[in-house]
Amino acid sequence: MTLLSQLVGTLAKMPPARTHDVGVERDLTQKMPDGATLLADRWYPRNPARGAPPVVLLRSPYGRRQLSILGRLYAERGYQVVIQSCRGTFGSDGDFVPFRHEGVDGRATLEWVAAQPWFDGRLFTFGPSYLGLTQWAIAEDAPDFVKGMALTVTSSNFRHAIVYPGGSFGLESLLCWIHQTAHQEERWWRVLGAQVATAKVVRAAAAISPLEGGDRSAVGRRHDFFQDCLAHEAPDDTWWDLVTYGHDLSAVPPATLVGGWYDLFLPAQVADFEALRAAGRPARLTVGPWTHASLPGMAAAMRDGLEWFDQQVAAPSARRPRAAVRLFVMGSDQWRDFEEWPPPADRQTWYLGGGGTLGPEAPGEAAGDAPDRYRYDPADPTPSRGGPALLAKNAGPRDQRPRESRADVLTYTSAVMAHDVTVVGPLTATLYLRSSLEHTDFFVRLCDVSPKGKSTNVSDGIVRLTPGAVTAGEDGTFKLEIAMWPTAQTFKAGHRIRLQVSSGAHPLFARNPGSGERLGTAATLRPADQEVFHDARRPSCLVLPVVAR
Repeated sequence: MTLLSQLVGTLAKMPPARTHDVGVERDLTQKMPDGATLLADRWYPRNPARGAPPVVLLRSPYGRRQLSILGRLYAERGYQVVIQSCRGTFGSDGDFVPFRHEGVDGRATLEWVAAQPWFDGRLFTFGPSYLGLTQWAIAEDAPDFVKGMALTVTSSNFRHAIVYPGGSFGLESLLCWIHQTAHQEERWWRVLGAQVATAKVVRAAAAISPLEGGDRSAVGRRHDFFQDCLAHEAPDDTWWDLVTYGHDLSAVPPATLVGGWYDLFLPAQVADFEALRAAGRPARLTVGPWTHASLPGMAAAMRDGLEWFDQQVAAPSARRPRAAVRLFVMGSDQWRDFEEWPPPADRQTWYLGGGGTLGPEAPGEAAGDAPDRYRYDPADPTPSRGGPALLAKNAGPRDQRPRESRADVLTYTSAVMAHDVTVVGPLTATLYLRSSLEHTDFFVRLCDVSPKGKSTNVSDGIVRLTPGAVTAGEDGTFKLEIAMWPTAQTFKAGHRIRLQVSSGAHPLFARNPGSGERLGTAATLRPADQEVFHDARRPSCLVLPVVAR
């Protein structure tokens, strides 16, 4: 045990170490089917109590040394840890083409591990974000010796999760990612400088029009992956087929999933959990009050993975199995266990009303409220301000009052809560709308308003409309259902519930130019005049899954 591992283990609330005698082998070579050589480090307890310990495999494009502390922590707790650098990164041969090689390389790596004298026939996979994609890439046809997976803030479908959520382009996250990966193998002070400059660089790159120039602004050159994402914008584009997983879950290893309420992957990750359970696979879900890169979230994932692996191998230190779903309820700030997702709830409908009201009473037949109107101008796009962002400076809960003061953001607010109301589960906003454009976005955001008036974002939802996406009536009005981020939130007595309606959250999601031009080359910016209806015939509403205390 080193001073660093002792400190990190304590801060991360890891269980006690089983051994302090840990070794490491660096730069082990593995041959891929095409001849490329990938490099890996192996951390291991030198004198295991019961023969060779199980292996935990991490495949990462972000470097091996950077994950050394995790290798040591798990080795101190009785596991071997193999940390491999993905193709084209940190000394591994080839070119790093995001997503494209992870299936073939991952399966070849499993074969290499299985052939090693130190392998005892039990392997687990672990890791967040892209390290989760490398797990999904081998999950559907994993050999029997893969005994479990630990999937953190990740998804089997990156396209729908982060590239085109709701059909809108995840601009900020893509720019942030290409900027950070472009600098990650430089000297440490350059890496640090790049990280400090990320917010400024992303802000400047996101303002570029046409959008295809954003990569040159962010990294100083054409970035093939960024351009590929722009070029393959159609939801049925077969370019994405090779990198979309989770089609056949019948034999996927037992999985534990850890997510965050403010993580960009959350809706897709929860869908993965539901699909695994529907396929009869052992799976559990933990969601905390975290953003994508939250250190407390990563610490929780390390503990969660270790606990899951111990249970799968029936280790003496294994804890008793817990409930399938463990959720942190924001507002009341407590953890609650459930046996299923979504948990049983009273799905209450809260209606938007004239004068910016929100409440459980449906508009009566006599109600003749005129629609609310606003203009969305892509030349002055509505800012995102917090939410499920990869960029730490713009992630998580934020004071929404500056955003809500804009003329292009409508707000609908409830009366003061007489008692606590706890909402747990998926949310849906149903809006009756009319737009002057066929190409436009609608963005909704649920907020918790404190007694002092501070409005804090809880959940988001966005849909990008194209011609034919909705059926409009003779007067041009249409009904739009917007799936929002799942959440667990207690609106305390004395607080109010608020729903924002707007047409953008830039640069978290790329502004809709309104012209119908291709995403990357659009140069014409057309304002959209939007109307939100809330009368008896067109009752715009929000469905809240309210659970018992």
